[in-house]
Amino acid sequence: MTKQAKQEALIQAFKAVLKTEGYGSQSEIVEALKTAGFDNISQSKISRMLTKYGAVRTRNAKQEMVYTLPAELSVPTTRSPLRQLVLDIEHNDVMIIVRTSPGAAQLIARLLDSIGKAEGVLGTIAGDDTIFIAPQSVKNINFTLNNITELFEKV
Repeated sequence: MTKQAKQEALIQAFKAVLKTEGYGSQSEIVEALKTAGFDNISQSKISRMLTKYGAVRTRNAKQEMVYTLPAELSVPTTRSPLRQLVLDIEHNDVMIIVRTSPGAAQLIARLLDSIGKAEGVLGTIAGDDTIFIAPQSVKNINFTLNNITELFEKV
């Protein structure tokens, strides 16, 4: 197995461990990964991975404090499909608001600006995780909203 394949396997196992919402300490995560066959894992490596992937401590269903990786806090990677970066799309009859994963708004706004008028988009303003979209016509905002929603519709 290549070094990159081993790293990918570790990342997948790490994310799977966090999804169980059953580990309250970094040492527990180390032990879980060692049990899964990752022998050369340290607490400092887990600490770096928790930070890199945006893990937080929260209460699980049993009210225990555990590490978890909420979808809205996950860090986008170069392999993330664009549709996974869009979390919510709504409007107020004047403007369309798109909420994205942190750091993804400018990428998505650039895409929307590039397709622009064909989809009913006059222009966008993007922050870190929010995009304001001005439709070409507020009278046809539903046309623009439907076009944008179809672009990022969950499969």
